[in-house]
Parts: sequence; structure tokens; C-alpha cells
Amino acid sequence: MTTPAVPVAPRIPEAVHRRRWAILAVLMLSLLIVVLDNSILNVAIKTISTPAPTGLGATQSELEWAINSYTLVFAGLLFTAGLLGDRIGRKKVLIGGLLVFGIGSALAAESGSPVQLIAFRAVMGLGAAFVMPATLAVLMNVFEREEQPKAIGIWAGGVGLAIAIGPITGGLLLDHFWWGSVFLVNVPIVILAVVLMLALVPDSRDPKPGRIDLVGVVLSIVGLVLLVYGIIKGGDEGDFTSPQVLATIVAGLVVLVGFVVYEKRSDHPSIDIDYFKNKVFSAAIAAIALVFFALMGVTFFSVFYTQSVRGYTPLQTGALMLPLAVAQLIFAPRARIVVDKLGVRATTTGGLVLLAGMLAAFTALDADTPIWIMEVIFFLMGTGMAHVMTPTSVVIMQALPREKAGSASALSNTFRQVGGALGIAVLGSVLSTAYRSGIEDKLGLLPPNLRDTAGGSIEATLGIAEKIGPRAQGLVGAANDSFLHAMHVTALWGAAVALISAVVTGLFLPGKAPATPAGQQPDAQEKVGADH
Repeated sequence: MTTPAVPVAPRIPEAVHRRRWAILAVLMLSLLIVVLDNSILNVAIKTISTPAPTGLGATQSELEWAINSYTLVFAGLLFTAGLLGDRIGRKKVLIGGLLVFGIGSALAAESGSPVQLIAFRAVMGLGAAFVMPATLAVLMNVFEREEQPKAIGIWAGGVGLAIAIGPITGGLLLDHFWWGSVFLVNVPIVILAVVLMLALVPDSRDPKPGRIDLVGVVLSIVGLVLLVYGIIKGGDEGDFTSPQVLATIVAGLVVLVGFVVYEKRSDHPSIDIDYFKNKVFSAAIAAIALVFFALMGVTFFSVFYTQSVRGYTPLQTGALMLPLAVAQLIFAPRARIVVDKLGVRATTTGGLVLLAGMLAAFTALDADTPIWIMEVIFFLMGTGMAHVMTPTSVVIMQALPREKAGSASALSNTFRQVGGALGIAVLGSVLSTAYRSGIEDKLGLLPPNLRDTAGGSIEATLGIAEKIGPRAQGLVGAANDSFLHAMHVTALWGAAVALISAVVTGLFLPGKAPATPAGQQPDAQEKVGADH
């Protein structure tokens, strides 16, 4: 029995339609742990960089890899995860992904070295790759088309909620427990999500799935790892012209070009390159990637600013990041109202310009700037992001047929994660290079064998200065000054990236009365994609 929600034949079974909002709540819980993990880790970065027994003594490049090992496995496998969900059932893939994520979290909590942490974070990324696209794909198969923008807005608001909960949760855990608790907290959430998933969520699949593209998966992972490794190594050494760094970056780019060529010629590609002939679809994908490029890079350095330069605790840092998350939580579900009035183009371009302005405003932050100024910057950044993420997610998900929901979601999330990984790698490298060049001539106070290590990051400088004692205390002020200069340079790079994204959306996204995206036939989503 079905309830006609649109003039055409009904698509969603009545039993599924009745519990669609409960299903959305379960999907958001699953999404919560994936996003929560990264936002918790951001607060724990400084603690993990502290020598044992407090932390693991991770260097800045090891911290970048602790974040990016997760992100690279996540991004590299999203294509395959989306296709597997479309083929064998999104509910099965979602539950399997949650279980792997939970196991990886428990192992990460017990890491005895930075290398182990990096490895177990990769296991978590493997699980997350199967969770993220499946949540959005299931959503597209339990909501009628006219309710999808509202549901996606709430889904995007869930990201804001996770970003809000993460830093506070991380701060509380670090105040009372050891650093590994920020990973162990995922385990009970995973158990609850799996139980609710089994009880409520219907399964769905593509009736005509393609073959799995193993060559494409391998090429995408190898290309991304080489590219990001080269960028991080260049920043760590403060030299992007060394033969090893250049060779690694070029090799990564060559493999990724090979990936695109192979996908174009394959009869069962991970990515249908023809999707990108649609300028609206491509512009929306680019906007998501560039937003996360800027956001992840800025979040990475803002934690060091609040904790190392300003002296705030992890819990206080979490509280200081709340305005960014609260703004997303407030505005993401309401962004569709702005889209209805102004159109997708004006909404997203305005959001990106606001984001760029706030990134540039980081140059006003110094060691004694009133902290409320940073709070205003964070709130307006979140407001800008909310008016980018929701409209672009709707454009991407509605550009492809309902049966391809897993592929569309995987594409969206892949570019989001790749953008974030490159943001941390590129902006993290800009930060490292600018910091090293600023502090280098002040390291003469230190023994020669410690100078290279001390120039790696503000944490390394402060840690060595503390060990040496009073005669190296002059380094503290120099470290803060060098870091602030590096932060200002990095923020301007992020602002430039956001402005480029605004130009792309201003040129290619639809105006107030958008036409049906190319590649989407009027009846393309009329088929029932959910069964129970």
C-alpha cells in the first residue's frame, strides 16, 4: 500500500514513508560518529603531540598523517563503497562500515606510538568510507523528491551538530581521561547505531549495478597518497624544490591523470566522467571540495593558536569552536529558504564570499586580540559554510537518478574528503614552511643537533625550550611571533581558495529558477529504490 506524494506514481512504500523521520535520525547518528571523530581529534592534536606519558610525542607531519591516513583511505574507497552499496544493499554496507569503524576506534585508543595511531586511523577511514555515502543514499531512497532538500538540510545540520559536540566532548574527555578516550568514545555510539539500524532502516540497491572497478580504486588511492605525501614532506622539510618531493608530487599527479583516462575508457568506471560534462554538477562538486580545503586547513592551525599561543585548555578550545558549529546547526536546515528566494547561485556564492572574508580576518588575530573577535569570525564562517553545503549537496544528489544515489553521494563525499586532505596537506605545509623560515634565525640558542627538530612546529620549539630551561626561554616569544606570522600567511591562502570557489559558483551554478540538471530525466527518480 502506498501514499501518493506527487501526481505521478508513488515511489516510497507506505511503511517506509511513515517512519522516514525516524530513519533520518538513525542516519544522522551514524553520520555523527564519522564527523565527530575528526572534530574531537582536532582538539586532541596538541595533547597527542606532547611527549609520553601525556601523549605520543607526535611531530607535526605525524599529526598531519594521523588526520590524513583516515582521510585518504576514506576518500580513496568512497567510490567503491558507493558502488557496493548500490550493488549489495546500502543497509548492509552501512552496518559493516560502522562495525569496522568501531573496531578501528578501539585499536586507535590503545596506540603505543604515532605509527600505530596512523595505521589504526586508516582502519577507521576504511569503515567511515562505507558509512558516509550510504547515509545520504538511504536518505534519497526514503524521502520523496520534494522533501529531499529539507531532509538534506537537516542531514547537513547534523554535520554542524557533530562539529559542535566534538570539541566539547574531546575537551571533557582530555580533562578527565587519557588521550585515547577520544577514540574509545566512538564504540558505544557504534553499538547503539547498529541496533537502531537493524530495527528501522530499510535496505535499498541499484537494480542495475555495474561491476566493481578494482583498477580505478587502486589508481585513485595510489595517486592521492603520493600527491598528499609529497605535499606534506615538502612542508615538513621547508623545501618544495627537492628532487624527492617534486618526484613524489609529479608521480601522484601522473597517476591521477591515468585514473581519469582509465575511467573514461572503462565500461564499468568508478566515476562516470560524463557526469562532469554537466557544468552545474561540476561547479557544485568543486565548491564542496574547495570549502573543505579551506576549512580543514584553518581548523588545523586554529587549534595551535588557541592552545599554544593563547594558552587555553582542550576543553576551553572546544568551547571556543562552538560558534562555528552552532552557526551551521542553525542555518544549514534553513538554507533552502534562502535558495527559494535568491537561487542556488546567489546563496552559495554569497556564502563563499563570506567564508573568504572571515578567513582573511584571521590576519587580525594576535597573541592578545580579544577572544570575542575570534568567536565572531567562527560564527560567520559557519554561516557561510551552511549556505554552501546544503544547496550544493541538493544539486549533486538530484543531478543523478535515484538508483545512482550511492554513486552521487560517494562523489560528493570523495571530493569533500580529498579537498579536506589537500587542505590539511597544502595549508599545513604553508604553515610549516612559513613557521620554519620565521624561527630559523632564532634557533642559534640551541645545540646544533636540536635546531632542525625545533624548527618543525611551535610545539616542537616550545617543548625543546622547556627541556633546556631558562637560557632558552627567549625562544617562547619568538615561537609565538613566528607562528602568528605563519598563521596569517596560511589564512590568506585559505581566503584565496574560497574566493576562487566563489568565482566558479558565480559562473556556473543556476540562478533563481534553475532548470532540471543535465543528465536527470523527469522520471529518473520515479522508480522505487527502497524495499523492506
